[in-house]
Amino acid sequence: MKRKIITAFLAFSILTTVNLSCSDDFIERDVVYQITSDDYFNSEEEYNYALIAAYDLLQATYVNVIVGEIASDNTLCGGESATDVIGWQQIDLMTQTPVNANLKDIWNWMFSGVNRAAYILEFKDKTEFEGRAQIVAEARFLHAYYNFELVKWFGGIPLKGDERFALGDELIIPRSSVTDVYASIEQDLLLAIEDLNPVAPQVGRVTKGAAQALLGKVYLYQGKYDLAGPMLDNVITGGNYSLKTGAAYANLFEAEGENGSESVFEIQYTDVEGAAFTCLQCSEGNVAVGFSGPRNYSGPFFTSGFSFNVPTEEAASIFEDDDLRKDVTILDMATFGPANGASYGPGYKDTGIFNRKYIPRKRSEEAAGDLNLTNPNNYRAIRYADVLLMAAEAFSKTGQSSKAQEYLNEVRRRAFGDTDHDVTSTGDALTSAILEERRKEMFGEGHRFFDLVRTGRASGVIPGYVEGKNNVFPIPIEEIQFSNGLWTQNPQY
Repeated sequence: MKRKIITAFLAFSILTTVNLSCSDDFIERDVVYQITSDDYFNSEEEYNYALIAAYDLLQATYVNVIVGEIASDNTLCGGESATDVIGWQQIDLMTQTPVNANLKDIWNWMFSGVNRAAYILEFKDKTEFEGRAQIVAEARFLHAYYNFELVKWFGGIPLKGDERFALGDELIIPRSSVTDVYASIEQDLLLAIEDLNPVAPQVGRVTKGAAQALLGKVYLYQGKYDLAGPMLDNVITGGNYSLKTGAAYANLFEAEGENGSESVFEIQYTDVEGAAFTCLQCSEGNVAVGFSGPRNYSGPFFTSGFSFNVPTEEAASIFEDDDLRKDVTILDMATFGPANGASYGPGYKDTGIFNRKYIPRKRSEEAAGDLNLTNPNNYRAIRYADVLLMAAEAFSKTGQSSKAQEYLNEVRRRAFGDTDHDVTSTGDALTSAILEERRKEMFGEGHRFFDLVRTGRASGVIPGYVEGKNNVFPIPIEEIQFSNGLWTQNPQY
């Protein structure tokens, strides 16, 4: 494995000093410690420190979210100019190559997460204490989560089970098949589910429901609908989650909406620690939020951003006028500006429309550093509405139309406030209705590109998309070179 893949992990695993802050509640800030990689895991405290380090790379998934939208038909790259974050611009046009610094970031940071989680799994039996099974289960979930991100983006990847990657492994461990990667993810999650608590021990930590939801999603991505439906149904019938309605829904993506009943798994961010462009993965804030805000904004509620990830006019038009999601999702400056005395500076490919879910809000007096890099907005990685729609899709594919309709219409009734918009179709028409509902419900949350790819609908929908090539992204050229030819590049790259 190339050195930079494990650079962040080595900051944890060799003798060093590490700041452990990473979430709003789970991680106690300003804890500093020193360790060596082998003389460790001798106490519950050390297992907890390692778990914090494994969670920390979740914050780097901000880039997966924003690029997951830019790669789709929902948004344009935007920014200041055609050369602003050139790697994202290429992905927007589907002209990416193996020489793409931003894809390299995703590869590096997700493998760092894999290795940090694997560190715990490698030494899971070293020291006995009450609560160890929960910690190991959380590490298995994180191991699966990072590997799932990697297989979504790059296809087959190298695997090493419960052990850490080491320098030299890139010369002897080949890329596994996509099927084998998914099998490894499934095994991690099945084991995690056995020991995870239905209620998080602290805010921001993984629950049994989160692992069940992720496993259901993993099944869905493979077309294993007969397994996906029942697994997701466990989350729905478990009674631990519910949809926010009324004013609570209007505030779902505000600070007061964080870690609520609709959040199955939420990635924690904070704005009380500084950040810099020299280490974006080090930021404790949600970098994607600052990048997605209106450039040179002046007005109430929000603050300025860098005008990336701008919704297209077509995407903004998918909402019916009486759909409550429209105002929660879309900020149209043509109407919002005059009504609120707000203005902004148009950026590259400006449409005047912004993703209201994840743009910079006014922040606390304690906010530190570059505020475009330290936004406190948590990312709702798995929402209950997402679970309902995934379950609906799976049940529609296995002929259980009434159950699929029930879950689909639960989401629609929240959106419209009545039963007049209920869907009664069956078969392929029902599945299509569910997929269209996913676009509306999950708009701006980083899922659209992968939904189109996994359902075979990307060609002709995403400009420049080539089936058989753009289903996955190229492996960074450095990884191919470091493997000395052991790893082959993805087709047509």
